[in-house]
Amino acid sequence: MNRLIQVIETVRQKLPAWRRHCLKETPTRTIVIDPLLEALGWDVRDPDEVQLEYPTVDGKSVDYALKLNRKPVLLVEAKALDDPLDDVKATTQVVGYAANDGIVWCILTNGIKWRVYRSIEKCPAPDKLMYEVSLDPEASEGMTVEQVARQMWRFSREEMAKGSLDALGEQTFTDGKVRKALQTLLSDPPRQLLNLVRKAGADQNLTTQQIKASLMRITGEVNPGQPPTGAAVAPGASSLSPSARSRGAKQAWETRRAARSESPYNEAHHLTGKPQEAVALFKALDRVCMSFALSDLSRRYLAKSVNYDNGKRCFCSVHVLQTGLRIWLPLKYGHIENPPAFVRDVSNIGHWGTGDVEVRISNRAELDMAADLIRRSFESTR
Repeated sequence: MNRLIQVIETVRQKLPAWRRHCLKETPTRTIVIDPLLEALGWDVRDPDEVQLEYPTVDGKSVDYALKLNRKPVLLVEAKALDDPLDDVKATTQVVGYAANDGIVWCILTNGIKWRVYRSIEKCPAPDKLMYEVSLDPEASEGMTVEQVARQMWRFSREEMAKGSLDALGEQTFTDGKVRKALQTLLSDPPRQLLNLVRKAGADQNLTTQQIKASLMRITGEVNPGQPPTGAAVAPGASSLSPSARSRGAKQAWETRRAARSESPYNEAHHLTGKPQEAVALFKALDRVCMSFALSDLSRRYLAKSVNYDNGKRCFCSVHVLQTGLRIWLPLKYGHIENPPAFVRDVSNIGHWGTGDVEVRISNRAELDMAADLIRRSFESTR
């Protein structure tokens, strides 16, 4: 990985000059993409390992097909350096090419931004985005060169041969599907589930509404920015039809929201359009923050961050990026013994969140390492 780090540092140094020259696709491939692929262990001069202009079913071609044992395992489509990679048609095209050939992974890149897609997922092409990594120091928003290199190393020849990306992708997308299914179930749990909970809890006195409310509290998946589905019905209202109860619950929610002047932002504001890994990291952080106590903990959805409060005091602020999370904690950097490289002092740097310690998270291992700092921050607000 040391060679990759060196190449990334060179790219960062030369990026301003390259942008002034407005590199088109061919020079972008030669000057930027090829050296990075080489640093990742792919021999772009060996057609048995990297096939250039890989043919597709419609007579067109993908710029690179990276191979293991002469079998394509990753397609890479290159664009010009200044291409924002926001064209849905281009994304759909490369993802479709990979899926049609049974190739699980594909990348869309302008040499600086690398978007990694899992083609076999059953969803629109943009939603197949597993994660994104950027070599631009500004776009990577404070991530160290080592963090960027580790994200890129996931599709190195060595890691692809180990199946590391396959394992991570399966886990991330599976967790997302199961999480979505649980949210659907718990927002309006079927009677069978409620009966199972009552039976497992060995307390036949638990009411349906008690179990529903408890499931929402325990999972922490209730979104304050959305009206509740299947909300508790007031005593005496059970004779109302389901549609009438739903309208009544929504109207009551809207009245309460107006009275409290709640934020117009919600979880969707922060997660829509984000890669699956970034969403999974946020959900994992949410579980960490909401596990510290069963009462007095709350989320506040702001324009740029989600704040976690203990009573009236914020102990964690998080901004969800394309490349991971940026977290702020109200701690003193000087009081942290041997802080990891992804933690820094921002007391003299402008930032969105509450707190002077910034934690830049790009993977689950880093979040696990940061959990103790988050707990310390929570305990400082007690």
